[in-house]
Amino acid sequence: MGGPGDPPEGTPEGGPGGAEDEYRSVVFDESFVRAARLQEYSAAERMTDHAPAVRRRPPLHRALTRQLLILAVLIAVAFGTAIYMGVRQNYSPPQSRRTVEPLRMTVIPLAPQGKVPGTADAEKLYARSPAAPYEVGAEGIPLPASRSTAHFSDSQVVTALTTVKDYIVRSALYPEVLTGRDVHPARALLDSDQLDQFDQSFDHPAADGRHAPTGWVVRLDPARAQLADDRIRVQGSMHVSETGSAMLEVTADHTFVYALRPTGATADAPASLFTVRRELTFRFDHDDLRTHQVQLVTSYVLAGPLACAEDSTSYLRPLLAGQTARSGGPAGTDPYETDGATALCGTLAAGAQPKV
Repeated sequence: MGGPGDPPEGTPEGGPGGAEDEYRSVVFDESFVRAARLQEYSAAERMTDHAPAVRRRPPLHRALTRQLLILAVLIAVAFGTAIYMGVRQNYSPPQSRRTVEPLRMTVIPLAPQGKVPGTADAEKLYARSPAAPYEVGAEGIPLPASRSTAHFSDSQVVTALTTVKDYIVRSALYPEVLTGRDVHPARALLDSDQLDQFDQSFDHPAADGRHAPTGWVVRLDPARAQLADDRIRVQGSMHVSETGSAMLEVTADHTFVYALRPTGATADAPASLFTVRRELTFRFDHDDLRTHQVQLVTSYVLAGPLACAEDSTSYLRPLLAGQTARSGGPAGTDPYETDGATALCGTLAAGAQPKV
């Protein structure tokens, strides 16, 4: 008796549920057919060619192997490129490694030969001194005509000159620097490798040719003198040269003339002139030019009127109107101290003083 869904005569032969039921467990899906190693020729192929009814298909693993080989090559190339770029970025040629020299400084006081001349009119002092034709402030620090060098472009040369001018202005014309209240305006322009020497100079001053604050900036003793006229007179020049393919050098030679009165004095108190000449040498590598910072490598300072017997390491202590230099020379120099600097002092020429 047939099942509930079968026709009365039973399941026809060849139909579903008939003789083919035993093959229902065999499923020939598309992936199975594509993977078959034998392929039957089409009817047209069998009619035109007495070839066997089937032909052998090329194994799929060859194409797969080729794809895997290409993928492996691409991975190797990418890995090799990553290693090369990493090594290239981390490598720096020996000539580009930075070596920043410490600042070498010399500060020489200039003692007057007699009384320091003075008058209440600061403009009159300037007019009757060698500083009469000098410009006021930063106007007295003009930039020279710039041109490219063998290894530095014109814009890089201009950057070096403007950065030097900025340092000179901050270290010799800023009132807060002159009076010792703040040194950060000048410090901010120094190469980072010189900051430790700069900080040690102000924290622990020493007359050793390396750590005198007055070698870095013009610093007047605030307990002794104050500006009688903030229109400081300046004159000087700058020159650019190369010291190698990776180093630009700027030499600056400027004279600053300050009108001073005793600290706390009234406006009618006599004023006098104080002169500071600074010969500075700056160097720049490409990092300094990029960050607008300087390497100050030499500082040669002449200042007067000063007393040779007074210490000019931390502050310049000017002799003011009517004063004379005390007797005595500079501090002694010990020839056995190989790391010490020679104590020097000069005489201020009479022609450097105003005619009053």
